Amino acid sequence: MTGTAETRTVGASSAPLYAAGFVTAFGAHSIAASLGAQSENIGLTLLNLGILLALYDVSEVFLKPVFGALSDRIGAKPVIVGGLAAFGALSLIGLWAADPVMLALARLGQGAAASAFSPASSAMVARMARGGKAGTYFGRYGSWKSLGYIIGPLLGAGLIWAGGFALLFGTLSALAAATALWVLLAVPHLEPLPRQRYTVLDLARQVGERRFLVPTLVLAASTAALGAAVGFLPALATRHGLDAIAGTAAVSLLALGSVLTQPRIGSMRDRDSISDNTGTTAGLLLIAAGVTLLAVAPGPVTIFIAAAAIGVGVGAATPLGFAHLADTTPPERMGRTMGSAELGRELGDAGGPLLVGGVATLTALPFGLGALALLIAAASLPRLLPANARPPG
Repeated sequence: MTGTAETRTVGASSAPLYAAGFVTAFGAHSIAASLGAQSENIGLTLLNLGILLALYDVSEVFLKPVFGALSDRIGAKPVIVGGLAAFGALSLIGLWAADPVMLALARLGQGAAASAFSPASSAMVARMARGGKAGTYFGRYGSWKSLGYIIGPLLGAGLIWAGGFALLFGTLSALAAATALWVLLAVPHLEPLPRQRYTVLDLARQVGERRFLVPTLVLAASTAALGAAVGFLPALATRHGLDAIAGTAAVSLLALGSVLTQPRIGSMRDRDSISDNTGTTAGLLLIAAGVTLLAVAPGPVTIFIAAAAIGVGVGAATPLGFAHLADTTPPERMGRTMGSAELGRELGDAGGPLLVGGVATLTALPFGLGALALLIAAASLPRLLPANARPPG
């Protein structure tokens, strides 16, 4: 399929890909948020709880680049459909989630399945949106993932209240199966493109290229702030006289800022109203400012101001980082690039909270947040290559 023909198919067939992004975010966060609340009811120790929370991400760290490369080899659509179908099937293990072992198996299986369809969906969006629309479609894709982050914990808690973990996992299974069928019927199959044979050294060189490292650093830094904020905003709210509902509201405000900002920033990019360098730099500096505000002047009002700033900053940096990768990566290795970029995001998601928690343990929480703010500000310094600076196939 030619680039022009691919672009014409986007309007009719991109929605199932956005739904796939929603599934992975909703699946991860609905269960993660519910595990903490239900840990005593199912006999989990704090150590076991931590392990269960990490299993989903551990699967993704190891498998996303693998499945991304597979989508280059056989095409993205089979990997997306297969991953969603596997997510639906493996979620059924959670019907026996009262047993911590079965819960762990379900969580591990979901993470492995999401490792397939998440980077393949990103690669499919990138390939279908060629022709100056990468910002628009990555803005929408990221917005739907953020929506999963917002309603995942709330809807997950409601489903568990109504029917326990069995209802939550059953709902996730049905949602993944329906999305797999939607992708199968509505998304065109784009044939894999011819690829040159790469050695291990070639692969290492490509991952080390500036055109990959700088946008991936942007994505990792923004996700590090997101992960830390989601974890520490409720704690800060409680410390400063607010209740648990206010802490949840601050997190929701952050996510809402990201949901509303991403499509608009993506559209601005495609209209040449904002450059990748300007947008990512401004986004990261806004995130750093929000984190700094939490470090130096936390309070009932500033917590919400900081949450909004972080959310808007994440919403600005994320679609521009992905769109830049899409425009600077040869189509025949889009899957591997997106899988590796997603790995960078996962490392940021884990590293941000670990950095804040580690420094705070040695000193105090403001120093942990300050260290994160400094690193995010530093991540805004490297400049992106021009979007037309694609390497030869």
